[in-house]
Amino acid sequence: MSRELTSQMPGSPAALHLAVALDGAGWHPAAWRAAGIEPRALFTAGYWAGLVQQAERGLLDFVTFEDGLGLQSDRYNAPDPRADRVRGRLDAVLIAARVAPVTRHIGLVPTAVVTHTEPFHLSKAIATLDYVSQGRAGVRLQVTARAHEAAHFGRRTLPVFRYSQRGDPEIARLLAGLMDEAADYAEVLRRLWDSWEDDAEIRDAATGRFVDRDKLHYIDFAGEHFRVKGPSITPRPPQGQPVIAALAHSAAPYQLVARAADVGFVTPHDAAEAAAIVAEIRGDQEAAGRAGQTLHVFGDLVVFLAETAAAARERKARLDELAGEEYRSDALVFTGTPQELAGLLQDWQAAGLSGFRLRPGVIKADLAAITANLVPLLQERGVFRASYQDGTLRTRLGLPRPASRYAKA
Repeated sequence: MSRELTSQMPGSPAALHLAVALDGAGWHPAAWRAAGIEPRALFTAGYWAGLVQQAERGLLDFVTFEDGLGLQSDRYNAPDPRADRVRGRLDAVLIAARVAPVTRHIGLVPTAVVTHTEPFHLSKAIATLDYVSQGRAGVRLQVTARAHEAAHFGRRTLPVFRYSQRGDPEIARLLAGLMDEAADYAEVLRRLWDSWEDDAEIRDAATGRFVDRDKLHYIDFAGEHFRVKGPSITPRPPQGQPVIAALAHSAAPYQLVARAADVGFVTPHDAAEAAAIVAEIRGDQEAAGRAGQTLHVFGDLVVFLAETAAAARERKARLDELAGEEYRSDALVFTGTPQELAGLLQDWQAAGLSGFRLRPGVIKADLAAITANLVPLLQERGVFRASYQDGTLRTRLGLPRPASRYAKA
């Protein structure tokens, strides 16, 4: 009997989900200067294809691709003058579309900044990705309150504020409003994906009927933030609705996850905090009327892995020295062995998390350690698959394929 089957038998440990977040050369700002890194490769298709293929060899559920509307910066609300950091990105959705044909199983979840991007455009881009990947697409919705990014578009003005001011009443209201907008955005995406019924395409050359116009629907969404007529110009995606994810650090983003997401990424620093966050999101989920729906809560961790904990700490310390300061993150920064990380993941899983998104400190070293060392340990413990099963990303995550809301019963 396969490990994947035995891990789901009564009395055996619960299977966990595992994803990796890809960003440049790695999440440490000096990762691009680490041994073996080729900085010139960061903006090539082959670099990204190789990373995703390696993640697929590790049987991971999906990868996410970071993105943004401003250059990376050590400052929260302004560009910085530093020249010793990676600056510049390729478009995350286009990267995902490029690597889709050279992979077969792994889910592809690009980041999209929804504050300044029209939902109609993103809906057809992600629907297209779902077709190109044959049902492996998702999207991570990201909100921005940065004034210098709003200036790229000229459609709205946002105040300049420091990150430490996010608890001020006016700033908190602004951020809550952006989260409400993102929830509406997710609803528009889902309605546009539903606007073609599954059998709307006839494609009958003999009769000359390519499409059944009665099975294309106006969504007529009219809310505080968007007015979208529809229908989409792209037929309904293979998954019906691609997977929607969001990163959350506090109350308002937790509510966004509870209202609108299939997967939420959170950043606890111990098992007790993980349990408290999960409880808060589950309460918000019930309040949003989604108590009966599957909603995954993944824990985010930045990882630096080595054969010994001391070697992992030393490796991070060398990078900190190159960067000129200690690296800190919104998520827990883990330095240790794959064995120690496997134990932590199981402890946090027991606190209510259904999966984890690991952020490699240095992608070349730490992605290899995840796929070659961590995954086999989890397989030995009966909590991770031994092979991929055919199916979509929704299937792998235990998410049912939703019927189009516009189709007749």
